[in-house]
Amino acid sequence: QVQLVESGGGLVQPGGSLTLSCSSSGTVFSADIFAWYRQAPGKQRELVATISSGGGRYISDPVLGRVTVTRDNHKNTVHLQLDRLKPEDTAVYYCNLRRVDPDQEFWGQGAQVTVSS
Repeated sequence: QVQLVESGGGLVQPGGSLTLSCSSSGTVFSADIFAWYRQAPGKQRELVATISSGGGRYISDPVLGRVTVTRDNHKNTVHLQLDRLKPEDTAVYYCNLRRVDPDQEFWGQGAQVTVSS
C-alpha cells in the first residue's frame, strides 16, 4: 500500500503561482508513475501531468507552458508548480500513483486550489 498526501493548496490571485507537493509513504517502485489530476466543480476529473522516475513527463494541453512537475526519487515526493494561474484552474488537485505490476492505483485526498481576485 502507498499513502499519498497533498499539500500546498490555497487561494491565489489570477496570474499568480502556487506549488503543490505530494508526499508518499509505503514502497514506491522505480516503474511507478506519479500523476496529478484535477477536478473542477461539476466537471470530470482530468489529467494534468505525469512523471516517471527517469524524468519522463507528460503535460496536458490546458496547462502546457504553465506547469512544472518534478519528482524526488529519494524522498518519493512529487511537486506541481502552477504558474500564471487562471480562474479556470480552480479545482481540487489530486496526487496519483499508477503501478503496472501488480495493477494498482493510489490516490491522495486532494488539495483545493482556488484562483480568484
